Amino acid sequence: MRSGGTFDVDGRKVRIQELENQSNDPEFWNDPTRSQAVLKEKGVLERSLTDMNEVELRMSDAETLIELGEEAGDQATIDEGMAALESLAERVRELEVQRMLSEEMDVCDAILDVNSGAGGTDAADWAAMLKRMYLGWAAKHGFKVQISDEQEHEEAGIKSCRLEVRGPYAYGYLKAEIGVHRLVRISPFDSQARRHTAFASVDVMPDIDDEIEVDIKEADCRIDTFRAGGAGGQHINTTDSAVRITHLPTGLVAACQAERSQHKNKAKAWKMLRAKMYQYELEKRQAEIDALNSQKKKIEWGSQIRSYVLQPYRMVKDLRTGAESTQTDRVLAGELMNFMEAWLAQRAGVEEQNES
Repeated sequence: MRSGGTFDVDGRKVRIQELENQSNDPEFWNDPTRSQAVLKEKGVLERSLTDMNEVELRMSDAETLIELGEEAGDQATIDEGMAALESLAERVRELEVQRMLSEEMDVCDAILDVNSGAGGTDAADWAAMLKRMYLGWAAKHGFKVQISDEQEHEEAGIKSCRLEVRGPYAYGYLKAEIGVHRLVRISPFDSQARRHTAFASVDVMPDIDDEIEVDIKEADCRIDTFRAGGAGGQHINTTDSAVRITHLPTGLVAACQAERSQHKNKAKAWKMLRAKMYQYELEKRQAEIDALNSQKKKIEWGSQIRSYVLQPYRMVKDLRTGAESTQTDRVLAGELMNFMEAWLAQRAGVEEQNES
């Protein structure tokens, strides 16, 4: 069992007791944000212990059946016990994935950005396909999604979009998707039906709760306002309600134009910047691990993490882990767990090598 992971039963019991003690404080409910965060963490920990207890009980029952069958020379009872053990395989696999989702922010909601890249209209259409793929993935696994921003392309598809994905471990899973995604297919926009390659990038950040402290000094930032873009018509925004915040020391930029109110856009932009700053610091701390992981690519054009080939053959292949699937339609409909889990397993293996 890996210390600190989902199977650290004793550590989790201690943490649950600490949270229980906090909830018994007379001042606890005076801060709704803090109390909700404490109860959320406590609930996640309690569910993990319940899951582990369930597996241990089923394991014990199966082993007992096998022992009784061996003592009595009853092959049917032995077979029943073996079948019970085999039925636990999928459940244990799910818990193993949760063990790999043990970083501080893995349990958080996620903010996912898709941006079209090289490839013109094909790239914009590809970005829209990726958006639908992640919406499908979220629906399959019970996550709620809000499209908080979207910029349409002039001809087809989208230039960019932002998805706010809500649910336990949304960020933990979706961080496996960070990078450049490459599509090879016969272009529906080419009158000569030639094969085209298109690129789109995916960026994912944890949706940080307001009580998490990220040190950003307003003096280090430049705040710009501008007129929000739109399709026009009677509802077009005629005021400078959109907000862009640039953190000068790092060059990080957060912008929001989804709301009509400049105040609301500014508040969302600050929250986005805090999330980006957290991710920035997290990546700095893990730079040594990433350097050792030769499969991990920098997030830039030309360093794609996954290829989706629809012509001349059909194959989706992750270039970091080697995970692949010929069921391209299913993948594009949101069947991504095998790719996510392969990346998480590879990353966990590198971390464990560093610890040893």
